[in-house]
Amino acid sequence: MSALPPDFQLLDAAARERILILDGAMGTQIQALGLSEEDYLGDGGCACRHHSDHSQKGNNDLLILTQPQEIEEIHFRYAMAGADIVESNTFSATTIAQADYGMEAAVHDLNAMGARIVRRALDRATAIDGKPRFVAGAVGPTNRTASLSPDVNDSGYRAVTFDDLRIAYGQQVRGLMEGGADLILIETIFDTLNAKAAIFACLQVFAETGRRLPLMISGTITDASGRTLSGQTPTAFWHSVAHARPFTVGLNCALGATAMRPHLAELAGVAPTLICAYPNAGLPNAFGQYDEGPEDTARQVADFAREGLVNVVGGCCGTTPDHIAAIAEAVRPFPPREVGQ
Repeated sequence: MSALPPDFQLLDAAARERILILDGAMGTQIQALGLSEEDYLGDGGCACRHHSDHSQKGNNDLLILTQPQEIEEIHFRYAMAGADIVESNTFSATTIAQADYGMEAAVHDLNAMGARIVRRALDRATAIDGKPRFVAGAVGPTNRTASLSPDVNDSGYRAVTFDDLRIAYGQQVRGLMEGGADLILIETIFDTLNAKAAIFACLQVFAETGRRLPLMISGTITDASGRTLSGQTPTAFWHSVAHARPFTVGLNCALGATAMRPHLAELAGVAPTLICAYPNAGLPNAFGQYDEGPEDTARQVADFAREGLVNVVGGCCGTTPDHIAAIAEAVRPFPPREVGQ
């Protein structure tokens, strides 16, 4: 397997000098567009081309193919807000997740085009300010878990196997790499066995292609218990994924910044690699919306930086380009966490 790509040296060097900025929520921005079923299908009916008779409204990944200009503009706004790393809109772009929409046949196109759209947006931003930016191929957890049974009456039942996940993730990673992803971000991990399947798939694809990309790995602490859905503490989570030698490990989603802090501190205390945190804009209200404004989120994330916990920060659910701009400004005065501390 080849060494990491030359562009990674730029990113790695920047991470030693300052806290890097990740982008914010994609779903929040898509919801604001108020798209209809016809918008999701797009001109020419992309879903028809892929032989699906399912409703596609809510299939945000499909917008890569049917509304590429809208998705590119969201990526561009995050880049201009200060993001060094911008994620592809491919959180659910696996055959497992796309089965809900009957769009398994579109998976390769979703991932390849998803990465290309980000690259176009970042190149536009770099042409304006000269700042290098990097495409993170987003790999979500899927809607199935390999460790837990979805049937309360049959604890031994599993809706998906490790091999199912490995194969699906391999298809996704091949598409992201074909599209030009600079990194692979395995994120919102609630079941570490799913993540281990994703890691295994990445290593397989790297070996097949002779190309290795840096890995970012991000878990999700689901509540005040301080554990993932499959029961791991941050320390156990790190020891389960450390063999991947990730560029970053961290936490995202489920919690706002203040609630995330003790779990992030635990992870930073055991992981001898860069730490990444991208919390939600607080917790959702009764209508499922996020009320925490950019300055409030930024102030809390700045506390991570002030305490020397982080190397990369951004936003998850409910965050916007305004949140990312505020976070970038708030952490600017602070040095990055020293690896190994």
